Amino acid sequence: MRRFNIAVLAALTLTAGLTAVPAAQAHGGRAPLGIDNCTATACHFDVPPGTYDVEVVLGGDVGSSTGINGETRRALLPETAAPAGGHVVRSFTVDVRTPEGEPTGAAGTAGLDLAVSGSAPALADIRVTRARHARQVFLVGDSTVCDQPGDPYTGWGQQLPQYLRRGVSVANYADSGESTVTYLGNPLLWATVQPLIRPGDLVLVQLAHNDKTTDEATYRANLETLVAGVREKGGRPVLVTPIVRRWFNADGTLNNGTALLVNGLGVDHPAVIRSVAATREVPLIDLTAKTKALVESLGVEGSKALYLYNEKRDNTHTSVHGATVYAGLVRDELVTQHLVPRGTVRVG
Repeated sequence: MRRFNIAVLAALTLTAGLTAVPAAQAHGGRAPLGIDNCTATACHFDVPPGTYDVEVVLGGDVGSSTGINGETRRALLPETAAPAGGHVVRSFTVDVRTPEGEPTGAAGTAGLDLAVSGSAPALADIRVTRARHARQVFLVGDSTVCDQPGDPYTGWGQQLPQYLRRGVSVANYADSGESTVTYLGNPLLWATVQPLIRPGDLVLVQLAHNDKTTDEATYRANLETLVAGVREKGGRPVLVTPIVRRWFNADGTLNNGTALLVNGLGVDHPAVIRSVAATREVPLIDLTAKTKALVESLGVEGSKALYLYNEKRDNTHTSVHGATVYAGLVRDELVTQHLVPRGTVRVG
C-alpha cells in the first residue's frame, strides 16, 4: 500500500512549454524517468531497489511553494518558493528499498513514490536517474528515529533527508521498539544492514530508549559490537545519544532519570555512549545534551509542540515539528564535525 498521504492539495501547475532540464543518462544508458510518471499530486517510478538521484523543476505562471515527500512519509525536499513566471531547480538522492520503511514493517509500494506538497505546489518537471556515486547515511535506532508509518508519529530520521542534497542519501533502518539486544539479534535488522555498508558510508547509531532491562556491561558490549561491525565493512560509525523524554522536575529542569534515559538498573545510557565513543575514538553526536538544552529553554508549555503531548499525552515520541527540529540538530553536527561534505547539506 502507499505509505504517504496523497490528500487533495492545491492545483499543481504543469507548464507544458518549459525547456527540459539537462540530466545525465540513467545508469545503464536508459533515458531518465520524467514528468509523465506523475499525476497532479504524486509521482510513481517503477524502479528496482537502489539509490536514485531526483532533479525537480519547481514553479509556474504564479508564485508557488512546493515540498516533496516520499516513500514512508520521508521529507525529501523542504518547501521551496518560486516566483511567478520563474523556476527553481533542486535535487536530492533517495534510498529505495523493501520494506520501504521500518525493516520489520510492511513491504510498502514497489518502486519510488513521491508526494507533492506545500502551500501552493507547482511541479514543472522531474528527472529520476540511478545514482552512481552516492554516499549513504545509515540510521540504526528505535521509534524516535525510524520512518514512522502513521501520522502524527514522526522520527527524526524521517525528517533528515530534506537537509541533504544530491549525492548523499539516508537509509533509515531504525525500527520501533528495538534495544541494542534486539537490534543485534533480529536477522531483519543488524544482519541485514551490515552487508549493505560500503567503505566511507556513515552509520549513525541511537539505541537506548528500549534498553530498560539491559545491564551496563551488556549495553557497552553491544555498542562496541555495532562500532566494530561498521568498521569491519569500511564504514564510519557515529554514536548518537538519545533524545530526551519531556519529563520536567518542579524546578523546570530535566535532571531526572526518566528524562535523561537512566534505566531501572541505574544504567546511564548517554554516559555509557559517551564513554564508548571516547574509548573507541568514535565521533559523538550528543543529542541528549542538545535536546535537553532546547526543551528546558522552551519550558513546560513551549516544549509540548516538539512531542506528541497535545495529541497523545506522549512525552517520548516527536511530532513532525519536533522531529524536524531534532533532525536539524543532527544536520548541524554532521556539518560541524565534517562528517559529510558541506556542499551536500542544506544549511538554510
